[in-house]
Amino acid sequence: MTLDALKAVITKHWGYRSFRPLQEPAMRAVLEGRDSVVVLPTGGGKSLCYQAPAVLRGDTTVVVSPLISLMKDQVDSLRSCGVPAAQLDSSLSDTERFAYETDVRQGAVRLLFVSPERLAMANFQALLRQIDVRTFAIDEAHCISHWGHDFRPEYRQLMKLREVFPKVSIHAYTATATQRVRQDIINQLGLRQPELLVGNFDRPNLTYRVVPRRDLMKQVLEVIDRHPNEAGIIYCIRRKDVDELTPALVARGCKARSYHAGMTSDERRLAQEAFTQEACNIVVATVAFGMGIDRSNVRYVLHTGMPKSVEHYQQETGRAGRDGLEAECVLLYSGADFMTWKWIIEKSAEEPGVHPDFLPASMKHLQDMMRYCGTGVCRHVSLVEYFGQKHPGGACRACDICLGDVALVKDADVVAQKILSCVARVKESFGVSHVARVLQGGTSDMILKRGHDKLTTFGLLKEHHLYVIQEWIQQLIGQGVLLQVGDEYPVLKLNTASWEVMRKERSVRLVQPVKRKKDEKVEKSAADDVSWEGVDRELFATLRDLRRQLAEERNVPPYVIFNDATLRQLAAVRPSNAERMWLISGVGEAKLRDLGPRFLQVIADHCRQSGIAQDVAQAAPKREGPPKPAASTSELKRKPFFDLFRQQAAIDDVMHQTSRTRSTVTDYLTDFIREHRPKSIACWIKDDVYQQVAAAARRVGSDRLKPLYIELGEKVTYEEIRLVLAHLGDVPGDATA
Repeated sequence: MTLDALKAVITKHWGYRSFRPLQEPAMRAVLEGRDSVVVLPTGGGKSLCYQAPAVLRGDTTVVVSPLISLMKDQVDSLRSCGVPAAQLDSSLSDTERFAYETDVRQGAVRLLFVSPERLAMANFQALLRQIDVRTFAIDEAHCISHWGHDFRPEYRQLMKLREVFPKVSIHAYTATATQRVRQDIINQLGLRQPELLVGNFDRPNLTYRVVPRRDLMKQVLEVIDRHPNEAGIIYCIRRKDVDELTPALVARGCKARSYHAGMTSDERRLAQEAFTQEACNIVVATVAFGMGIDRSNVRYVLHTGMPKSVEHYQQETGRAGRDGLEAECVLLYSGADFMTWKWIIEKSAEEPGVHPDFLPASMKHLQDMMRYCGTGVCRHVSLVEYFGQKHPGGACRACDICLGDVALVKDADVVAQKILSCVARVKESFGVSHVARVLQGGTSDMILKRGHDKLTTFGLLKEHHLYVIQEWIQQLIGQGVLLQVGDEYPVLKLNTASWEVMRKERSVRLVQPVKRKKDEKVEKSAADDVSWEGVDRELFATLRDLRRQLAEERNVPPYVIFNDATLRQLAAVRPSNAERMWLISGVGEAKLRDLGPRFLQVIADHCRQSGIAQDVAQAAPKREGPPKPAASTSELKRKPFFDLFRQQAAIDDVMHQTSRTRSTVTDYLTDFIREHRPKSIACWIKDDVYQQVAAAARRVGSDRLKPLYIELGEKVTYEEIRLVLAHLGDVPGDATA
């Protein structure tokens, strides 16, 4: 089970010819039977991390998934790639369930999808013991954590997994998890020294825009108009907002469906199926919608109100652009959203059985989200740093800040001082609207009655529109230099940071919308420029029609046929034969055999009718933006690691100093030992462990790691075995399991 064999499996079934970031170490952990936690952004290839090793090993991997619809889509996708997969759920008849269980017993299923509830059943556990199951993959693993954004009580049953199957390896996968959630996943699942792999949280193909909500319908239609005939998800905070917005969109000719928890299960299922089958392109929903959706070509996600946490926002916007192509994420927000969520959270905290830390933790999440909305910092930078990572910096060309939708306010500190002084002058007893009207110089009855037209702060910002002043106040709240307290009638209060700003001891950033000409279009992102380069748009539309037709014939979602990224490559290269089509990313053997002739015929007909050439060589796309540093050579990459190893630095110390995973550091250490052959490796391996591995290697050989691992009673880690073999000069040249 070499790395080359793994690549061959991926190419054969999925049509990919290289690993995405962190996929290789994640797959190695599965092959070597080591526990792991893998956090990769939506569209980062998490599923392949457990699917490909299952195919290569030839045994059955059990995948725990929260929704039947999600399981079905994954099984359909795997079968279309020629991978034997099955699901066991409550929707099956007794005959279907018996047939699938028979296949499992006979070893004919590589990936078996189940719910956490089924996994807890004694008869199902007996079935898994019969096949000596060795690997469990927990999808959407954040659901097991109280601190995750989508905690599900049924996932807590997975705590017993280690007790029931003590010898298996358990692998947790999620797209969004803070450090606290990752540690909770490890604790709840009882993982043993897991490989922790955390990918880059940045999604450069997504363009983020945060816009104050003023005219909801007008703003919603502006986003839809930017994406004609493309898929989008529109999120609302409350069910009544969904019920009002959907018919309004339908009346304007939009193919929109509603989705929220107040609908019947059949109504929700039909809406979901219509969206995945591309019978409708817009779903208006509460956050109850999305986890079970695997449609890869969602081109925009629009929030009509502020989400309750940055984690929710990351997860929900992550449903856009799963195919790696450009997508837009627009957030319309108001200060009222904060109060709405505050009320909902406080009501939820009163329910029986709620963890005592729920309320303070939820309020902190809400304040973090408010801060994200009110900052004048690049949205990509803000999101990446929230999850504890560093952004390379430079203009991202993929957010409202960097695209010039908003501009920094000159003398922002002076503007802030005027606002904060006004809050003080009205004795911290009024809300956003009243303070903004005083600053603008309004003459409402309330202002005149209270004598606020006589205040020194009256009219200090009279040259600015009322909504701009209100937005600046919200930005100050988001930056923590102003408080909004109270439930029914929230008022503004000063805090320590407020006085620091007024004493010129602290600075703030304020932004305001850039006024565009009436016919001036919103600037496109860098990702949009790149993804369409060289693509024959007319052919792409024709291939989409063919995809929809084939999906209807097979009763599967269109993306199971091919995703948009593959269709765009086909429309750019225009292959003339199977050999050429085989080179397109996303075209595996099964799809080439099953679908290739139909697609090749359509491409040939289009090229003949249009008089254009086939087999076009694609040049590397030109990407704008900050210049990237030249790629380092292999030796330059290894030098800092080798320098530390020469100083006999411990593996944990090297991980800390280089910010690399344990598997990466171990790989470099293996190379260092093999190439430089130090007299002793006692600083990394205990002497008794060294002697045990050496003796076991003499007994069973050293060409494969798994027999050695078993010979050593599964008490010596693969990491230790590889290091000893490297020193002995017998280490395999790849991750052989």
